[in-house]
Amino acid sequence: MDSTLSKIDKVTSLEEAVRLLYQQIPQTQSIDDAIELAKHAHTEQFRKSGEPYIIHPVLVAAIVASISSDEAMVTAAILHDVVEDTHISLDEIRQRFGDDVVHLVDGMTKIDEIRGQKLLPSDKEGHLTKSALSFRKILLASTKDVRVLVVKLCDRLHNMMTLEALSEAKQKRIAEETMVVYAPIAHRLGVSSLKRELEDLSFKYLFPDEFQGIQNYIVSHNQDFLEIINTFIKNMRRLMLQHGFEEDQFQLFGRVKHFYSSYLKMQRKGVSIEEVLDLLAVRILVKDPIDCYTVIGLVHLAYKPLMARFKDYVSVPKENGYQTIHTTVFDDSSIIEVQVRTFQMHQTAELGVAAHWKYKTGGHAINLEWLSNLSMQGENVELFMDLAQKDLFSEDIMVYSPKGESFTLPRGAVALDFAYAIHTDVGDKAVDALINKSKKSLLTELKNGDMVTIVTNNHAAIRCTWIDAVRTAKARQALTHNCNIRMREVDMMGAANIVTAILGLNQPRVLEWLAESDFVNSFYKASYDVGYVRQVIVAYLDELRKNSRFRNFLSRHRFKLKEVRLGHLLFYSNHTINDVSFQHCCHPKKGDAVIAFKKGSTAEVHHKMCDTALKHVENSEPMLLVRWDSQRVYKYHLIVSLVNSQGALAKFLLFLAKIKIDILSIELGNKKEDEIQYCTLFFETGESNINALRTKIEQKSHIIEFVHADDIYQK
Repeated sequence: MDSTLSKIDKVTSLEEAVRLLYQQIPQTQSIDDAIELAKHAHTEQFRKSGEPYIIHPVLVAAIVASISSDEAMVTAAILHDVVEDTHISLDEIRQRFGDDVVHLVDGMTKIDEIRGQKLLPSDKEGHLTKSALSFRKILLASTKDVRVLVVKLCDRLHNMMTLEALSEAKQKRIAEETMVVYAPIAHRLGVSSLKRELEDLSFKYLFPDEFQGIQNYIVSHNQDFLEIINTFIKNMRRLMLQHGFEEDQFQLFGRVKHFYSSYLKMQRKGVSIEEVLDLLAVRILVKDPIDCYTVIGLVHLAYKPLMARFKDYVSVPKENGYQTIHTTVFDDSSIIEVQVRTFQMHQTAELGVAAHWKYKTGGHAINLEWLSNLSMQGENVELFMDLAQKDLFSEDIMVYSPKGESFTLPRGAVALDFAYAIHTDVGDKAVDALINKSKKSLLTELKNGDMVTIVTNNHAAIRCTWIDAVRTAKARQALTHNCNIRMREVDMMGAANIVTAILGLNQPRVLEWLAESDFVNSFYKASYDVGYVRQVIVAYLDELRKNSRFRNFLSRHRFKLKEVRLGHLLFYSNHTINDVSFQHCCHPKKGDAVIAFKKGSTAEVHHKMCDTALKHVENSEPMLLVRWDSQRVYKYHLIVSLVNSQGALAKFLLFLAKIKIDILSIELGNKKEDEIQYCTLFFETGESNINALRTKIEQKSHIIEFVHADDIYQK
């Protein structure tokens, strides 16, 4: 494919494009007819660069032909835009080219229609969510035939090669979409030749300065790199010939690694391009799998290997069908990555499903189960984006079960991810892990080659706080599902505790009425919706008024809910609440889902998923409706001087509390001058006007410095 791409830049006419196409695939009547139809349909259509539009689909077909000999795919590539952009219909394509071609063209057209829901520019909030939605629908539209995806990847590659004619904003938007959506698809389909090109072209437009820096370094050292690679290849060829290999039985070639993969390594290790050790790679192709091990032995005997970098994907292929032995060796003052694979493995590694899309060629088939899994993710776009980022758009590690089964997980995955990769039930019941036979936490990060055993228990606790710790979408989705179920159960029980606490009645009486009321199916809302609680109370009291026995009860009680603001929390109760305590069993913080129990006049606040709180809820203890105050707060940094006398600081802090200032931190200066004590405070308040605050504070102390917190951080 590389030679085809290098020639595409020089194509300026339809004749040259057709010539390049037929250098990749034998000329057929069907392809000739497709070119003529597309040429006629796209007459008077031009690209932004000014060239006739017909050149684009023919060059896309040339890229397709360079990675697949499937005639239907090539024909569909030529026709992929005619239905959307011209008067040609799918019925006409079916009549002239058959069901297989029209099926592929229809799939391409659907993808383009879906993408018509314009993605937001990359500088707009929510762009990734939009990308995720587009990503999901593209996959759904393409699952029926993976060849549609391959053609679409080739189409996107040619578009990326011709981005110069577009505005900078469009370049960045298309590049970001390519990096988030299309490059990961190419990776999972195993078409690494497309993945590399898509990543490097996207990298060029998304991070032009970083791209230019790497390019300048590579160009300036190119002669030295070529000399190192050529010397290594020369020595390895001599070694292989000396040990029984024939000239026609193997092939060696070297390269400088692609820009984006080098950039990722720089980011991961926090180094500059000059400090990336293994920029150079040599690939050795042989005829049979057993030869791979012979060659790797020769490499290790001739050069000192870095054993931590040794990976055998020949005996245990990656999930996408990739097979290669990787090693990294010292060559004098240089470090070179060596990859050894068979010619057939090379074709699969470079072309993936495009090399054998029907998956009937024997050997290790491409695993396309991930496509089906994505189709079942439902409508939750955030979860889907999480899948795209964490499962697809990441490097892989491979870990093993005690029986030797291999599992591919994203780098950074923990033992709990592995448990869910085995089966959802295993993840739900997991309590511990044995990693390389040593007992470890389920949140232990896994390393490439680890052997993992999961210990299960039917009474495993629900771990809602672990949602952010797992890396795979399957684990995250399962944990979220379990926690949502638990949350609903807590809400139902909490709603009953809140309502009965307001009414001052025993719970069975209220629940008996509830079972026959209109609120029975939505009663859980009473745990967090104050308006809903008021509706329930009014309805219940109306029911009681029908019975004369309860008139005294109604007259003696007041059921109007009062709002009480304590710190950043709002409580709604008909009882007196004048204090709040946060429990150390769960450490709830601002924004967490919380519940509150009535302990006299104090509100005791827990995280909603707290096990201790659950016991209180199940015991039907009186509860309060609580929610976070949505009022915006402003943070300030203040330095004041106080008279160094007993009680001065306490009086000042009491004053701040009265003007509704919430102190986050306080520090007293050690230096005393003329009986003056310096005090530094970091606080937040609902007051946005700093001058109004300054006037109030100056009534009680002398201000040395008073600024917004953001300002002090920028100093």
